[in-house]
Order: sequence, then C-alpha cells, then structure tokens
Amino acid sequence: MKAVILAAGYGTRLQRDVLADTSGRFAHLAAVAKPLLPVGRCALITHWVHALTASGFVDSIYVVTNALYHAAFEEWATHFTNVKILSDQTTSNDERLGAVACLQLAVKHFNIEDHVVVIGGDTLFKEDFSLRKVKERFSDVQSKCEDACLVLSYQCRDEETHKYGILEVDGDLCVLCMKEKPLPSETESRRACPCFYVFSKKGLPLLDIFLEEKKDAPIAEKDAPGNFVSWLISRKPVYIQEISGRFDVGNLPSYVECDLYFKEKLQDVESYMK
Repeated sequence: MKAVILAAGYGTRLQRDVLADTSGRFAHLAAVAKPLLPVGRCALITHWVHALTASGFVDSIYVVTNALYHAAFEEWATHFTNVKILSDQTTSNDERLGAVACLQLAVKHFNIEDHVVVIGGDTLFKEDFSLRKVKERFSDVQSKCEDACLVLSYQCRDEETHKYGILEVDGDLCVLCMKEKPLPSETESRRACPCFYVFSKKGLPLLDIFLEEKKDAPIAEKDAPGNFVSWLISRKPVYIQEISGRFDVGNLPSYVECDLYFKEKLQDVESYMK
C-alpha cells in the first residue's frame, strides 16, 4: 500500500490568526505550512511518517505540497528514506488545484497502481486510533469485495453536523450516503468523516472520471476530498472504521488544543497511531 498526504493548502485562516496575535507567543508559526507545525515533540506530519513506517502499513509515502512550501518540505523529507515530495506548482490559494486533483497528480506522477491511504496533512487522531486496526478492517472488507474502500468516522455533537460530511450507514457499517454539512434535523446520523481514506486500487481510475465530470465546476466541488468520497459511495462499496475523534488544525485555537494534547495528555508516544 502507498500513502498520499495532502499538504498543498495555504493555511490562510491559521496564518491570519498568527499575524493578528499580539502576544508574540506564536510568531515562530508565521509562514509555516500546517503539516510542518510543531506538535508535541515533532512536526505534525512527522507523527504520520513515524506511525506509517513503524507499523509497516505502507512501503512509500508521497506528500503533495505547493510551490510556496516545496523547499521546506524537501528539507524536512531529508530525514526520511521513504518519503517523496511533489509540488502542484501553485503559488497562492487562488491558484490551488483542489485536494482531489492533487491526489490524481500523485497517482499519475508516481505511477501508483496499489491501494492508497489518503491523509489530510492537517489532521491527527486521538490515542485510540490504530493503523493496525485499520489494516485489519480493510483486509476484512476487501475479502467481501475487492472494490471496497474504507473511511473513518467518529461521533460529532448535534451542533457540529453543519461543519462536516455526515455518513449514514447500514447494519454492516457500509456507507449508504454522505450528507454534506447537514442540519441536525436533516439526518439522524452524527458520524463525521475525517480526511483519512483507504482507496482500493480498483477505485483509483474513478479519480479521472470524477474530475472530468467536475472540470467546469467551482473549485469548492473539487477541493474537499470528501466530495470524491460522496460521489464514490454510489459506485463502489465504502465501509467505515469507527474512532473516537480527531484534531483538525484549521486556526490558531485548534492548533493550540492539538499541541497541548501532545505535550501533556498523550500517554504513549512510542506506540501512537501504530
């Protein structure tokens, strides 16, 4: 299996918060890509590389970034032998290709013909998350159907449904549909879906079909990778793996919460996510 970490965002909300902060405590975060932010003892993305490597979950890790942060990621990657960096060649948020197009770019550039785990570069999970459990679950759903894909879900609060893609599932935890940012009254489900997907190699050619269908659509329809998952659900079996929660570094308060957890609350650093 291969891993593609999506890291081509520009972190506009976080950088706006950093520049607006007058305390000076966060000045060192200015102009730093979100995946390279220090979280606990290392960069956010380094937690993923350590866990993916130590668990044997994947044999190669590909990181898609942009031209603005390309050099910083290349320097970071010198510490690892199984990480390769790819730039989407954009230099501003207005030019961004969108996460789905970045995934397609990696698949084509690196000639990926294997199962792929896709990970949001600004996302980490709570301590109960285990790549070993994900691997076992994916093997299980693949035994049912070799086209099957796997996503994660966790329970969000009623007032949070409008922030996320919400999954509705059947008794076998197979996804029936994903409702994009629904009101609490529009679905009984509270299953939020973070950016961590395991796509079957048989599903990868559908990236081309999706993007061809969306070629004239606004960037918002191609940017969030959940839009591809939502589209995929009616075409391939998609199952869920349940987790307790996630950290999504979008602004300064969410970064501070994440960093504090890893500095003070993470119980077993060595086994984290493995």
